[in-house]
Amino acid sequence: MSTSQLINEEPCPVARCVDLIGDRWSLLIVRDAFDGMRRFGDFQRSLGVARNILSNRLRKLVEAGILEMQDASDGTAYQEYILTAQGESLFPVVVALRQWGEQHLFKQGEYHSVLIEKLTGQPISFMAPTMQDGSVITSSMTEVRKIN
Repeated sequence: MSTSQLINEEPCPVARCVDLIGDRWSLLIVRDAFDGMRRFGDFQRSLGVARNILSNRLRKLVEAGILEMQDASDGTAYQEYILTAQGESLFPVVVALRQWGEQHLFKQGEYHSVLIEKLTGQPISFMAPTMQDGSVITSSMTEVRKIN
């Protein structure tokens, strides 16, 4: 049995997610799709990735139901990659990674991009898991229970 098959049978949701979108290119393709990119050439220019790697990752994301292909919106013969509802639901994952990076990977005053709310033009609030009453919950307040 291959490593990929073992991971796909893994009972841990984190392991299954990492197997699907955990590599650099897949996650950055999803990020770029949230930024409005739709065409192969646009992804390639943004990422600087080899065509064969990009093609492989796009195919994998389509097969997983994260992206879907459709005819180009401008009527040309091109195909576009569009986030599905399942792909759109990755938005909090991308935001959480972005916010962690903003907090821990940049020096004070160092230039970086910022995610803003279009309506107000203000940076979005920091995301954190919350309890039913809205208070922030930490990892020490949780445990994983295996479900048979």
